[in-house]
Amino acid sequence: MTEAEKQRRLDTQELVDESASGAPVTSELPPDNPVRAGGETRSQWHDVWRQFRSHKGAMVALVLFVGVLLFVSIGPLLWTLDPTYVDIRARNTGFVPAHPLGTDQLGRDMLARLMAGGRVSIAVGLTAMIIAVTLGSFIGVVAGYFRRLDAPLMRLTELFLALPLLPLLLLMVTLFREPLSQNFGPAMGIFILIVSAIGATSWMQSARIVRGDVLGLKEREFILAAKSIGTPPRRMILRHILPNVMSPIMVAATLGIATAIITESALSFLGLGFPPDFPTWGRLLFDAVDQMVLYPSRVILPGVFISLTVLCVNYIGDGLRDAMDPRIRGR
Repeated sequence: MTEAEKQRRLDTQELVDESASGAPVTSELPPDNPVRAGGETRSQWHDVWRQFRSHKGAMVALVLFVGVLLFVSIGPLLWTLDPTYVDIRARNTGFVPAHPLGTDQLGRDMLARLMAGGRVSIAVGLTAMIIAVTLGSFIGVVAGYFRRLDAPLMRLTELFLALPLLPLLLLMVTLFREPLSQNFGPAMGIFILIVSAIGATSWMQSARIVRGDVLGLKEREFILAAKSIGTPPRRMILRHILPNVMSPIMVAATLGIATAIITESALSFLGLGFPPDFPTWGRLLFDAVDQMVLYPSRVILPGVFISLTVLCVNYIGDGLRDAMDPRIRGR
């Protein structure tokens, strides 16, 4: 018996054994599209969400943060009292059914003011975060990808890091408060000033993080392959660099919200934020300082909301950082 005949007999015997065991005998290749074939697929975002759910602190923080968002967005639809309505006869009221969280020294409802103040504070945090992350990501990508621009942009970043941010913010507010208020109105002018000042002084951390990731990506095989076929820099950045640095950008964005809320609260507490009839959590703290011994709840309530929101955002950022790190995903 030749070797070819022996091999044919062995192959025949293996097919018989598989048929006897109930295993399907097929010579077809695996399907190109597992979804069309009915197979189970796993996406990157599914893995990220599964890892994020395993972070108990991040999940609790996410639930609490969603609760705060519902409180400041849907709450005014249910509790329709005007937060700026002054009722001298009801001033300094305690916890009564008409005013569940009491009133301030002018008779304004504290529950309505907490809702309105939270809406403004969170809007300031989100808008300032978008400005800071967009500016920081742009500078980080350009500095990391173009070697000639790396040194000047990083020296500019280090210069901003060396500046005392709080005095710089106070100077910007003092210089531009009146012109912007005259052109856009008191509320909108201060809003533009606050978010622009915070965004312009909070982009440095995002720039350094993104630059470090871009420097590592430049040495990866798919980037070198794209360069070898003549991909222009603009297409390289939009198609290959930015999608691979979205993870640190999203983490920096969550942490930027907390920084912006704290900064706005500090400016409002110093009396340099929004006008008195435009409530924010920081402004509520500033208005309650004079009578904090007699009415401590007026200080505690906005302070609790600020601390809770910042803590939740920080925990969500920690959960996103762990979930988006492929080295620990799935542990």
